[in-house]
Amino acid sequence: MQIPVGVSARHIHLSQEHLTALFGAGAQLHPKKALSQPGQYASEETVDLQGPRGKIERVRVLGPVRPETQLEVSKTDLLKLGMQAPVRESGQIEGSPGLTIIGPQGQVQLEKGVIVAKRHVHFSPDEARRYGVRDGQFLTLRTSGERGLIFEHVSARVSPKYKLDFHLDTDEANAAGVQTGDEAEVIELDGLHEQEHFHGNEIVRVNSSPKIEKPTEFVR
Repeated sequence: MQIPVGVSARHIHLSQEHLTALFGAGAQLHPKKALSQPGQYASEETVDLQGPRGKIERVRVLGPVRPETQLEVSKTDLLKLGMQAPVRESGQIEGSPGLTIIGPQGQVQLEKGVIVAKRHVHFSPDEARRYGVRDGQFLTLRTSGERGLIFEHVSARVSPKYKLDFHLDTDEANAAGVQTGDEAEVIELDGLHEQEHFHGNEIVRVNSSPKIEKPTEFVR
């Protein structure tokens, strides 16, 4: 099973309240480029981020607006900002940290919403049925090439709003030497090997060594 790769750079989703605070009364997002997921787009608008020990400028706002503001960054971005954040599924922002968001008309002190997005694959319901994948299932994917890697614990996310795409962040993509438009191969579904994709040495081996009991005393 081959899945197209979509590399996700740092970006932010804004609530309407925060969009207004940052860009002024009556502010709306202006689409700049359509994204792989239906109805999603990169907007013309950008914001600056101020962390405890660093700043990142011109972070793209993605649309449309959401009920809650959420910032998705890489581990490398967190180092620059001087902060830590959890690896989470999109929308799971409880207990995550905040920072200062700076716009052209104002700024927002975000109390929560900074996460490192957990790598995942989007499926439409038809695609999920075709590939035998269910929502919430974990997949293992392999990329090819000079720096090919195996990515474990990849979440399957199924919705009528989605289109087939493997999302990973820039740190992960750079480590594997992949870019948007490349493909990754699914080699495992919830721990069950897809044998037709295996090539010889991925046999699960059971440790048959006898158990050695710890001695109760030393022989002198």
